[in-house]
Amino acid sequence: MTKIIIYAGLSLSFSEAKEILNSDDNNEVIYKRPIQRGDLSLAVKENPDIIGIIDGVFHQNSAVGHKEILNAIKNGIEVYGASSMGALRASELDTLGMTGIGYVYNQYASGEVDSDDDVAVMLDSETLEALSEPLINMKYVFTNAVAENIITEDEKDELLQIAKETFYPKRNYAQTLKSSSLDNDKKDKLIDFIRTSPDIKKEDAKKLLYHIKNEL
Repeated sequence: MTKIIIYAGLSLSFSEAKEILNSDDNNEVIYKRPIQRGDLSLAVKENPDIIGIIDGVFHQNSAVGHKEILNAIKNGIEVYGASSMGALRASELDTLGMTGIGYVYNQYASGEVDSDDDVAVMLDSETLEALSEPLINMKYVFTNAVAENIITEDEKDELLQIAKETFYPKRNYAQTLKSSSLDNDKKDKLIDFIRTSPDIKKEDAKKLLYHIKNEL
């Protein structure tokens, strides 16, 4: 029996996660709320074989520490990270045994982004619903919008600058577009593009779960 602990709920809901990876005759999968400092020390005592870190707290409480992750690895636990806090920590510890997966991880690992602000969101502590838009998603969408000739490179830079200057709990597409110099026609086209664009943090979370599932 393989025991797996996954910290999620924000980038990917528990119900969506369980559609990909769930307990069966050979595996026990335990989903927990976004990780914070101290959680891994308790998790190690549960003797898991695999830990997947997707979501974690940044500002509400102390974030999961590097030493906690390294201690889990030292205890023979495979630790994977993606999407949000998991991607950030994996980029910092990938040479020490933690495995990073997905676009967001690669953005951190390559140095394209270097701040936890890029993946931070305001959340409803009860439902774990995101109440703001992560900067990493906005960068991904606006970059693709340039490739599709919906906006120019200069317009992308303006939109990202507005988003970066907005405190993360208040960051969203509507306010960013409203504060920009884009004309109404271009805003409408961009809004339509945003609506059909993937949530890259969610997609990375799914990749992590599929990766673990394929490793079993």
